[in-house]
Amino acid sequence: MTDRKTLQLRDPSETDEAPVLRKKGRGWEISDKRLDVLHEQAREMKRHSTSAHKALAERFAKADLGRYTFTRHAVVGSAIVDFNCHNLGMAIRIDEEGQDDMLAKRRDKSLEAVGIRVMRIAAKDILEDMDAVLARITAGMRLRIADKAEARRQHNAAHPRQTKPRYDREGNGPPRNNRND
Repeated sequence: MTDRKTLQLRDPSETDEAPVLRKKGRGWEISDKRLDVLHEQAREMKRHSTSAHKALAERFAKADLGRYTFTRHAVVGSAIVDFNCHNLGMAIRIDEEGQDDMLAKRRDKSLEAVGIRVMRIAAKDILEDMDAVLARITAGMRLRIADKAEARRQHNAAHPRQTKPRYDREGNGPPRNNRND
C-alpha cells in the first residue's frame, strides 16, 4: 500500500516574504485542474453569499462606476476575492468572523506582490454603516486611479514615442500628396 501525499502549508512565521507568483498559462502558474476547482468554489460562494456580501453587491449593481466594475467572487491567481476590479487592479475582501487571519494576510501579500491592491472591510461595518464603507471604497478607487496615472506618466517619460502619431485627436493628419498631379 502506498502512502498518500497531502498538501501542507508552511507556517507563515517561518518565512516573512510572500510566495512568488509567475504569470503563465491561463494567467498564472496554476494547473488547469486547480483553476477549475477554484472556479467551482467561487460559484458555490456566489450561490451561498453572506448578508454583508449581498448588501455590498446590491449597492455595486446600482452604482454607476463608469468603466470600473467590480466582479463578485472573482478568482485572482490562486485566491478567490469577494470583489475584484480588473481595470484598477483592486480587490475587496470582506472579513467575516471566524476566518483564518494569518492565511488571509498571506494571500493579500501575494496579491500585492503582483500589483493588486487589497482592501479589507469588516462584515459588520457593511451591515451597520454602508455609506461610510462606500466612501472608503471610493477613496481607495481614487487613490488607485492616481497611482496608475503616475505610473503611466513615469513610463511615458522613460520611454518616449519614437514616431509621431499619424493623426492628432481632431483627425487632422499630415498633408497628403495628390496622385493626380
